[in-house]
Amino acid sequence: MTYITDKPIEAVRIARTLITDWYKEHFIGIYFNEQTKIERAELISIGILTACLVHPRETFRPAIMSSSTGITVLHNHPSSDVEPSEDDIEVTQRLKKAGEILGIELHDHIIFNERKYFSMKEHELIKKKGK
Repeated sequence: MTYITDKPIEAVRIARTLITDWYKEHFIGIYFNEQTKIERAELISIGILTACLVHPRETFRPAIMSSSTGITVLHNHPSSDVEPSEDDIEVTQRLKKAGEILGIELHDHIIFNERKYFSMKEHELIKKKGK
């Protein structure tokens, strides 16, 4: 299965299959090799209705273990509002910086529910590599 980083709906389809309880936030990572082929998709953290603990250490561990060169992270919003909060944007910036240090590109951070999604890359909250 190949994932093209310009199509976040493909990542959302994969992430939706990993949700075990739509009333709790789930933080998911999809990890890619240099050809943007999926190496693995993994549930990183399950939180509560309004929050999920996210740390670069747990987020990038699967990427390091599988020698991934890129990652897309996703999380659901049980409230059904897919707009990012200030915390969501702050976490994204932190993960992007950690990825730059590790040499693992953060392709996107996507917030989704059962019907919609919000791609930070599409909304230019994540700049392309080198910008």
